[in-house]
Amino acid sequence: MWCWLYFYIFLVISQILYFSSLFFLFKVMDVFIEFQILCFNSVNVEMAVFLDWVSLMFSSFVFLISSMIILYSKSYMVKDKNLDRFVYIMVLFVLSMMVVIMSSNLVFVLLGWDGLGLVSYILVIYYQNIKSYNAGMLTALSNRVGDSALLVGIALMMGLGGWGYSSYMGDFFLDMNLIMFSVLIVLASFTKSAQIPFSSWLPAAMAAPTPVSALVHSSTLVTAGVYLLFRFSNLLSRESFMVFMYLSLFTMFMAGLAANFEFDLKKVIALSTLSQLGMMMVIFFLGSEDLAFFHLLMHALFKALLFMCAGVIIHSVGGCQDIRYMGGLVQAFPISSACFGVSSLALCGLPFLSGFYSKDLVVEVFSMSGMGLFIYLMFFFSVGLTVSYSMRLLIYVFIGQFNVLSLINLNEKDSSLMLKSMMFLLVLVIFKGSILGWMSFSTPYFIVLPFSMKLMTLLMILFGSLFGLDVLFSGVGQSSSMFGFIHFSLFVSGMWNLPVLSTSSLNSFTLNLGKLYLKNMEFGWAEFYGSKGGFNLISMILYEGLSVIRNHLKIYLLLMWGFLVFIVLLAIV
Repeated sequence: MWCWLYFYIFLVISQILYFSSLFFLFKVMDVFIEFQILCFNSVNVEMAVFLDWVSLMFSSFVFLISSMIILYSKSYMVKDKNLDRFVYIMVLFVLSMMVVIMSSNLVFVLLGWDGLGLVSYILVIYYQNIKSYNAGMLTALSNRVGDSALLVGIALMMGLGGWGYSSYMGDFFLDMNLIMFSVLIVLASFTKSAQIPFSSWLPAAMAAPTPVSALVHSSTLVTAGVYLLFRFSNLLSRESFMVFMYLSLFTMFMAGLAANFEFDLKKVIALSTLSQLGMMMVIFFLGSEDLAFFHLLMHALFKALLFMCAGVIIHSVGGCQDIRYMGGLVQAFPISSACFGVSSLALCGLPFLSGFYSKDLVVEVFSMSGMGLFIYLMFFFSVGLTVSYSMRLLIYVFIGQFNVLSLINLNEKDSSLMLKSMMFLLVLVIFKGSILGWMSFSTPYFIVLPFSMKLMTLLMILFGSLFGLDVLFSGVGQSSSMFGFIHFSLFVSGMWNLPVLSTSSLNSFTLNLGKLYLKNMEFGWAEFYGSKGGFNLISMILYEGLSVIRNHLKIYLLLMWGFLVFIVLLAIV
């Protein structure tokens, strides 16, 4: 019941916000609403809401995708005894994202930011086991780094008399803390969007249910970092952009390479998200904020559809996520395979799908940036890796040899609600890119490139296809491969040891210190003179008191006898 209610509410709100954003776009109109909550020591705390076509458009996408995922969850989580609780948590997740999107006050941005971190932790540990617990702790602690960066940014802005960043833009440029503030905002966005060196939590968060993964990786948690950068783009120091651009480029390259050696279906799609987030960050740091936002919207559509298709398959094959135990599923899942194929081709940038309109512009604008040859080749090689892992996934899951261990439930008849939500998103994946591409840019991009650089994208797509086939048919670690570095597959699929470096290596000193403290203090002198010694002392006093109470007549007679003896002795003396 609640699923249908929230589905209809979110769907209606998304349509209202979408047409409102078009109205704001065509009228070139912004609305700024501010409520003063508290004023102390010349510092104002306001609840500020900033409405323009960007915030309204992004909110409409969030509500639309959330409505489809809630409808999808009704069928996917049908055997869950706490379905209503799951829906409530998802709604709270969406509302936290709305606070981040709509607010122009850094304090309230932090409120929504912390809400995203807390609710994501609850959703990651939804399946209560040790793997989910470790993944949830890694997710929560990684995101706390960004939360602390926002707190320090709030402290830096306190000297301006408030935290509404749109009101103090001119004054802030005169402040010497601009570079520090820029680094803090980028650090916060890097933790939420899982850029190097905070990339390890994103694949680990796949311990959450698949509807959560679809929502997190499409339009809410990981995209909050890119959206925060977009909102603060006028306040950031351009001197530090080049360093962050290199980190994002390495993230894009690392995630694309790791996805080609991963066998967990959900982790491959998660690494695909990480690669696309790196692409958004790269084009943002090159100065094209509107292109990063455009690709963010398009990516939300086909990434949600990819996860929903993966959920149908995992749901039907008994929870197995290893793609080596799949294959030939196109006959059992014709609609899901069609949706998966279209969304994968949109991810690759096939012409006239939604991903093409954003990704092709991103690639061509990057080609015009005049970067060095090494950066240029790394970027295009990462684009080719996107095609590579998409082809590998399609062949492993749908086209290749039938490797399913059991034939139980290999059909789509029990997934009608899931298929309806997927088909709706499929239409958007096909047509939404061209619609927004025609409407969103008031000034069209004019790109002039040599013919060879124009063909570079097609060349990389062809190279990515060949590389994916080579990885697929050569096997991991075999010498028959024509690419020598496949021998490092464990290192590559382990994301360059980032999960180890960001967990045990950082915590080893603290854990060893805690062990020594526990052994020598908690179970040693502190216990002897503290809790245990105090307990023994109190026990002894109580025992003596009880002895007095139980033997009060004997003690009274003894005292009387002693008193008489004392009187007799005095009389004799």
